[in-house]
Amino acid sequence: MTVERIDASVAGRWKLGDTFVNRMGFGSMRLTVRADRERAVRVLRRAVELGVDHIDTAAFYFSPGGILDGEDGPVRFAAELIRGALTPYPEGLMIVTKVGPDPRADGGWGEALTAEQLRRQVEENLRRLGVEALDLVNLRIVRDRERFAERFGALAEMRAEGLIRNLGISNVGVEQLDEAQRIAPVACVQNAFAADLRQHEDLLRECGARGIAFVPFFAIAGPKRETGPKRETGPKRETGPKPETGPGREGGATAGADGAEWRIARRRGLTGHQVRLAWTLHQGPHVLAIPGTGDVAHLEENVAAGGIRLTAEELAEIDQR
Repeated sequence: MTVERIDASVAGRWKLGDTFVNRMGFGSMRLTVRADRERAVRVLRRAVELGVDHIDTAAFYFSPGGILDGEDGPVRFAAELIRGALTPYPEGLMIVTKVGPDPRADGGWGEALTAEQLRRQVEENLRRLGVEALDLVNLRIVRDRERFAERFGALAEMRAEGLIRNLGISNVGVEQLDEAQRIAPVACVQNAFAADLRQHEDLLRECGARGIAFVPFFAIAGPKRETGPKRETGPKRETGPKPETGPGREGGATAGADGAEWRIARRRGLTGHQVRLAWTLHQGPHVLAIPGTGDVAHLEENVAAGGIRLTAEELAEIDQR
């Protein structure tokens, strides 16, 4: 496919909390894999040049020793790379972060369950991003759903203090969405979802009915994502509808290249990953994409996917799996 102009705006826009953003965003997790910080800076600045105004991150996105197995060297935090590359932040840029998973000094993972633990994580995000208030914070559920309302309520109090502008939730079901909306406005839901990973399809539709942004992760990788070449030291992520047991270590996208997406890609001169992203955006005007990469060329391919329009026949072909 020849693309004369790559711009995130071709994917359309949706209101994410108090700000309209382009539906094609960027996930920062993989920025930490390489020891070359300038490479990450180039990717971030190119993303903004291409119209990306929604960047997803977390204070627990770091390498080496974090969720991703990265090259050796000093610890690299995605949030700090964002701050170094983009400050002063462009007007209209929304940086979405998350709290919940809690890296421990022994290399394992816990979960922030108390107001004090959540405040510590919020303050870490503020410090690493270099801001006085966070644009949007997602409460990421790892294991314990019983104390969900208590934790979301703690974040709502921090929102009232002015530390957070918007709130979202992640790795949840409709029950938690109902609970959260009784406490404070919910700007988005961030759950695993892909063409071959659809256990949250009902929640996606419910978010659309309520006018809430649905932001899937693993849209490219699907259920076949790698966990990296090293032995995992943290608990693995669940791929089913149950809450996660921990963030574990993540690797690159490994969705099989023999499915409908790749057949369509070959016919149209696209990549299979582009077709998967296009399919994601076709799931509703409220669905946002946050593909991540540490490579400028891959970034440009991902952003270009926002302009791909699949036919009804192609969508049906993907759905027949």
